[in-house]
Amino acid sequence: MLEEARTRTATFQMRLKRAGIELAILTDESSIAYLAGFWGYLGVEFGRPTVLVVRPKAAPIVITPSMESEMVGGMTWIADVRPWEDAGANRWERALERAIGPHVPDTIAVESALLPAIVRRFLEETFPGSRLNDVSPILDEMRAIKSPGEIAVMRQAGEIAAAMMVAARAAMAPGVPEYEIALAVIDAGTRKAAGFLSDRGWESFVSPMIHNLPILQSGRATAMVHRRASVKPLAIGDPVYLCLCNMVTLKHYRLGFDRQFFVGEVGDEAARVYEIAVAAQQAALSVLGPGIRAEEAAGAANEVYRANGFAPGYRTGRSIGVAYLEAPELKEGDTTVLRPGMTFAVDGGVTVTGRLGGRIGDSVVVTEDGFDYLTDFPREITVV
Repeated sequence: MLEEARTRTATFQMRLKRAGIELAILTDESSIAYLAGFWGYLGVEFGRPTVLVVRPKAAPIVITPSMESEMVGGMTWIADVRPWEDAGANRWERALERAIGPHVPDTIAVESALLPAIVRRFLEETFPGSRLNDVSPILDEMRAIKSPGEIAVMRQAGEIAAAMMVAARAAMAPGVPEYEIALAVIDAGTRKAAGFLSDRGWESFVSPMIHNLPILQSGRATAMVHRRASVKPLAIGDPVYLCLCNMVTLKHYRLGFDRQFFVGEVGDEAARVYEIAVAAQQAALSVLGPGIRAEEAAGAANEVYRANGFAPGYRTGRSIGVAYLEAPELKEGDTTVLRPGMTFAVDGGVTVTGRLGGRIGDSVVVTEDGFDYLTDFPREITVV
């Protein structure tokens, strides 16, 4: 993983030089993980930014909170790790100013949409003669195509996802509260992830713990799409929807994964809605492959919705990798031509407002002749 990160950074530096960019300042956790091979557990929400400074012809610099600097030094391939303190002469602003040095270019490259307000304000006030320019297109293009090593990690994440859903299905029964299913998901995912890790070297810093709140809802609440697990007990006839998209992760690589089940029995309307969702997802996947435009996959799904009396409500898919959302997206207007090595979460979803919903989602990788699933779990109607 670290050698890949080193190689990516060298490629990024070549692209900076080609674009005439003298200085890039990156603050997004996923971009730093992609290039420097580490991530921290303190962020701007604690007022503690971590910064990666990259120039075309100089060694990169990491600026990180002092309390995380030893861990960061153990995780990254970058030699120049500069800690900063919350108070005094070595606050992050001063550490960053020193890293930039006396020669400040006319343009500073940043990820415009991801730059924290406190860092943006500092750059604008400290270097008023420099314009902030967006470097995201360069990184987006690099991150869109996954290496064999990255895909191997994502396949392992797919195994974690399947273990989580198996545990969820086993935990469901009339009277079981939703949160018990969520606990089963977290436990199973953590135990599966632990089997892919060792306590040596870089991997010793990677936690197997599955965390975040699962999207989990039952009964009429399945119409709410993003409602979280509650104390509500399951009842006979309830549809139960789980979205694990902000939970399935390994070594900072994230997948999308959704499934729906039915407790004891399934009603005609609920079955129809779910089957339309599956048909829309499969329509998108049927055209997915190298050479198509991203919007074509969305168009195939949207035709299914319209044919069954539903209006398309959201995108059909999103690129995944070291972030939950990367580029491109499978939605109307995105004309990106797909290439082998791109990875997507591909969804089907129907909502009947106030009554129920039907949804499904899988992660896939584009191959030379189509696609392969990264997540593998039954897609037919499942009564538990």
